[in-house]
Formats: sequence, structure tokens, C-alpha cells
Amino acid sequence: MRVLHLIGGGDVGGAKTHVLSLLAGLKGHAEATLVSFRAGPFSDEAEEKGIDTVVIEGGIRPALAELRRLYREGRYDLVHCHGARGNMMGMLLRRFERATVITTVHSDPKLDYLGRPAAALTFGLINRFALRRIEYHVAVSDPVADMLIERGFSPCGVFTMYNGVDFGDPEPESFDRAAALERFGVTAEEGDVICGIAARLSPVKDIPTLLRAFAKAPENMKLIIAGDGEDAEALKALSRELGIDGRVTFAGWVDDMDSFYRALDINLLTSLSEGFPYAIPEGARRHCATVASRVGGVPSIIDHGVNGLLFEPGDVDTLAAHLTTLARDGEKRRCFADALYAKAKRDFSLDAMISRQMEIYRAVLRRRAFTRADRVGVTVCGAYGRGNAGDEAILEAIVTEMRSIDPDLRLHVLSRDPKATRLRFRVDSSYTFNLFAMRRAMKRSRLFINGGGSLMQDATSTRSLIFYLHTLRVAKRAGAKVLMYGCGIGPITRERNRRRAERYIEKYVDAITLREDTSMGELKRLGVSGPKMMLAADPAFTLSPAGPELVESALLAAGAPPDGKYLCLALRRWKGWEAKRADIAAAADYACEKYGLEAVFLPIEGKDAAAGHEVAQLMRTRSYEMKAQKNAHTAIGVLGRMQLVVSMRLHGLIFAAGQGAPVVGLSYDPKVSSFMNYLGADLCADIDALTEERLKELIDRAMLGGETFRRRTEELRELEARNVETARRLLGELPGGGEV
Repeated sequence: MRVLHLIGGGDVGGAKTHVLSLLAGLKGHAEATLVSFRAGPFSDEAEEKGIDTVVIEGGIRPALAELRRLYREGRYDLVHCHGARGNMMGMLLRRFERATVITTVHSDPKLDYLGRPAAALTFGLINRFALRRIEYHVAVSDPVADMLIERGFSPCGVFTMYNGVDFGDPEPESFDRAAALERFGVTAEEGDVICGIAARLSPVKDIPTLLRAFAKAPENMKLIIAGDGEDAEALKALSRELGIDGRVTFAGWVDDMDSFYRALDINLLTSLSEGFPYAIPEGARRHCATVASRVGGVPSIIDHGVNGLLFEPGDVDTLAAHLTTLARDGEKRRCFADALYAKAKRDFSLDAMISRQMEIYRAVLRRRAFTRADRVGVTVCGAYGRGNAGDEAILEAIVTEMRSIDPDLRLHVLSRDPKATRLRFRVDSSYTFNLFAMRRAMKRSRLFINGGGSLMQDATSTRSLIFYLHTLRVAKRAGAKVLMYGCGIGPITRERNRRRAERYIEKYVDAITLREDTSMGELKRLGVSGPKMMLAADPAFTLSPAGPELVESALLAAGAPPDGKYLCLALRRWKGWEAKRADIAAAADYACEKYGLEAVFLPIEGKDAAAGHEVAQLMRTRSYEMKAQKNAHTAIGVLGRMQLVVSMRLHGLIFAAGQGAPVVGLSYDPKVSSFMNYLGADLCADIDALTEERLKELIDRAMLGGETFRRRTEELRELEARNVETARRLLGELPGGGEV
């Protein structure tokens, strides 16, 4: 693989460190050439590191002509841009040479020239214009990736790769800290605590907040500021104004950053905006305790109170308190430093960064084949983007399964909240009822998925049924294969709707996988026979539980001890609900007293919390009320900890059964009773006919049948695989797969 890297050549700080360490690390993995559009220290250092470096100077026209010649002669597979000048030239190469171009985004482009209005109106605007015309973007943290997606960049072209540093260097046998400090202009006395920051002295780094906080810190602290920039004189004046100039050293640009970090007790970062700053892992490598602003990807490496301390940007008082805490507690500094070193070495090493970069290169080259082929996408339509945890879990499962077929499939989801869907699932998305966007997506798709849930029913409304039937016709006429995926059918009660459903499904659907056998019977009663039909299971069965830490944290947030034994109730309001609350509360008290349990109320949707609270108020035994979990994996993990789950919500039952927990269903909708029958458990009561005694009976039977639940769950997991197998068959052979 041959990669041409483009950079302006005047870069300093993190950008310089990133590019030089990346290209040096790529040796043996890819053939990389660096083009610097300026001669000087940057290009000189690149050559010293053995990086194949070409300097192209001059105006845009001659530089572009030389760059185009170099690109053609070198037969490069990829062009990788860094910074505003690199992005502009990469954009032009893409335009004139049809090059495949990728760029690394280190920070918020809108803040890159903060405090420099002239540069913002020239370089800043050019950079933002160029970024829009480059197809693939590497974000140096998840928050930077989210920022790009929020601003309309396609999630299919956004990758995340955290910066890494080399932890392979052997620790020097000895280090003369006093001599190093003296070189930086600092005279340390016994008991002094040395803190420092390495940053460009510009508004975005917010050094004034650091100085104001440092003025409130203990007198035995000394501060070294390594760096230079447009704010240098103003910061020195502020230091004098605060009366701390005797404890603050402005060291200017520091060449020996290794000695700088080794001389520190505390490494600091006070930025208003960051992607993922090298200053954190660099300091971690030399065992510095760290205090940083909660920006960008910083929280991904610093766990507050575990391996460092965080504060909100601009919060002088909290930063001062953190400095005071660490100044007075040497043992805490040591513990934080050791813990941060261990995490940084494991997750943010140079080897990890290089490995991830090569993964991204290979993915881009595969996706290039996709974008040049016809019909390589999948469009998914369902009741998504409405805040329903069950529907979002279905979508997550479908997205995961499509990516298991091919990780580079371009997925497009029709959603009521396209922005939230793009951010959460990293897929393209448009508004559900934007018919023009729907048609465009389907024309580019090889497969249309009518995704999960009970979309084919008229209990909600006839309009809903007509809309979902219409999507089947649009997809088929656009040339896509059509799959109804792990779905439920019915009830469809109106005769006209039944005839319409039979006609559309028969004519426009290629295959149907069903989540339970009741739906198969309903299709047959409708007269559907043309599409290939098979029993499967709800896609949400494939979702895994969150890790123990997240599950225990969720329980503790409600005051529930993680090692307790629990009855979980997942309830919702429904017609006639008020008359059933006392019966549910009495049966819950019975279960808790008989089986030594405590009640936990878990809302599957946020609005369900009120129903749980009403029942909890009627109980005489102790109970805990949890919040709705934003992440389905956490809810699954919580339900998997339960000794028994009583749920009105279908996906409360599916999540619990998927983890082998005994379940009792309270049916307000035929889909609940249909699932319980498919589960092979006669443990469901119609909410309208529910009594205290009936629920007690179901609870006793469920507590005796745990092993049966586990066996049936395994069977359903195996059946669920039919969903993805059917999708794979309809997609057929895809372009682009394989190693480059």
C-alpha cells in the first residue's frame, strides 16, 4: 500500500508529533511519502527520522502541478492530509486526479484560529471548505467524530483513531531533576511540587484559567509553562498582576519534552477545546499525575478520581481545589500516575495507533470499491428515532448484523430523529417521511429491510399500516430486494386493510423472517404465500449485556446493592391501569416475602417510570426505582441479574429471557402473549383480566421453571440467526471485500 501524506510544514505541538510518529511507525506496514509545503524544522526533522520527505514550495498553481506529477508517478493508493494547507491540496488532487483522499481532524475546525480573526477568515474558511469535499475523515477522539457527524458529515466516512505514544523506550537509569529544572529556569526547594503545562499560548488553551487557579494553590507549588504564542506577553502580565510571577516560569518552546515531563509532579491541561491531546499520554508515559479540563477525548483516558482529576473548562475554583489536593497528598499523586501509565500503555500506545490507522486505510480502500459499484447499500425502515428502547434495540441488532455480513456496507436508516440515529449508530439517516430522501436511498440500496417490531398492524392506525406497505412498493420499484426482518404481523382487523396487506406483501416482498409463530399463522390467514417465509426470533436476542461495572453502577444509582436478589417489574400505563396497580403491588410483596427478594422497578421507556412509582408507593416491602437506561446493553445486564422479571413491555421480556432470567408477561397487546407462547412459557396474563391471585400463581410457576427458560432461550438464539442468513442471501456477492 502506497500513501502520500500532505502537510503545510509549519506545524508544531501535537500535530507535528502526530504526523512524525505516525509516518515513522508506518514503516514496514505501508510505503509512505511525506509532502511538506514548506522547508524548515518540520521537514528537517522528518528527514532525520528517515521519513521519505519531499518539499514542494511556491504558489498554489506550481505546487499543485508538481504534486499532481508526484501523485501520478508514485501510483499512490491513498492521499492522507493533515491541516489546512494539506486539506486544500488534497481536495484539489481529488478533483483533478480522482484520488482517494483521507484527512485527520485533530480539533474543532471552527476553533482552530480562535483569537486570530484574519487567519480564521482565510485559512479557517478554506480548511472548512476543503473538509466538506474530502470523503473520509479520521477523528482523534469520539467527541470529534460526533462533532463531524452533528455537522452533517456522513458517518460512513468518519473513523475514530486515538493518538498514541511510544511506550517502548527504556526508562533512563538516572535523571537529574534539579539540573533539568534549572535548564527550564526553575530552582526547586525540598518539598516543592512542580506542575507544568505544554501548550501553544493561544486563547483556545485557556492559560488564564490556570494562572488564576494557581494563585489560589499552596505556596509550595511551582508552575512551568512550556510553549509560546500570541498570548505570551498578556499571560506574563497576568502572572505579575496575580502576584505569582515568582512561582511561574515561562520556559518558551522546549525541545527536550521528555525531560520536561520527567521533571513534573503534575501535568496540566486547561484547554477550552481539544481532540485528543498528546500532552496527556506523553505525561502519562513519564508517570505524571494529571489534572485536565473535561474536553474532547480527554475523559476517554482520564477516569476522574481513579487515574486523574477533571474539571469543566474555565472552572477556576475546581481547578484550584484539584491542585491543592494533589499538592498536599504525594501518595495520591503516585497512585494516579501509576494508574494512568497502565491505562495509557494499554490503550494509547503508538503500536495501537498504527494498527488502527492501517485498519482505516484498508477500510477506505474497500469502501472505494463500494462507492464505485451499483447498489451496495442497505436501507432500514422501522419505528426508529421515537425514544422507544425496544425499537432502538432492534435497530442496534440489525445494524450489528448487517456489519457482520460486511463491515463496509453503507447503511441508511429512516428515522423520526435522524441526527440522533446518525450519532448513536454511525449510519446515514433521513427523516422517516422525507419521501424524496427515501427514494434516493432505496435507489442506491441492494436490500431494503422492513425492520423488526410490529409494523404490519392497524391497531395503531390505518395510516401507519399504509405507510409501511408503501415503503415495500417504493423499494421494490427502485430495484432493491425486500426483506421483512424478524417482524411481528398483526393484528390487522379491518377487512380492507387485510386485503391491502396481502396484495402488497405478496407482490413486493422477497422474504420474511418472523419473530414468533403467531405471526406466521396471521400471514397464512391473510393469504400470503409468494415470499419465502420462515420462523426466526426478535433481533434483540443477539444483544449482549453491558459489563459488570456499568450494571452495578446503574443499580447503585438507584440505591440497590449490586449483590442483592431482586424481582424486577417493567410496567407501563394502559387503559384500566389504575384498577390493577394494587393487585400488582400485593403480588410483588408476596414474591419478595416468599422468595427473599427486593423489588426493582426498571422503566424500559422513560415515560414508564411513573407507572413503577405508583406501584412502589402501594408496596409494604422495600423497593428501588431505577431510571430508564439510555443504553440497551445496560438494561439487558440489569435484567440478567434478576431472579424474576414481571414485564408489560415486550422488550423487557425479550431482554430478560435472552439472559436466561425467568419471566412473567402482563399482556396489554397480542404481541406480548404471542412472544410468551413462542417462548414456550404459559406464564402470561391479560392485563384486563389480571388479579392478585393470578399473578401470584404465575410468579410461583416462573420461580420453579428457570432451567426451561434457559434451554428455550438458546433455541431462540439459534433461530435468530435465520434473520441475518436471509439478508446475506438476498445481498448476494458484494464488491470490495478482502485485504489490500
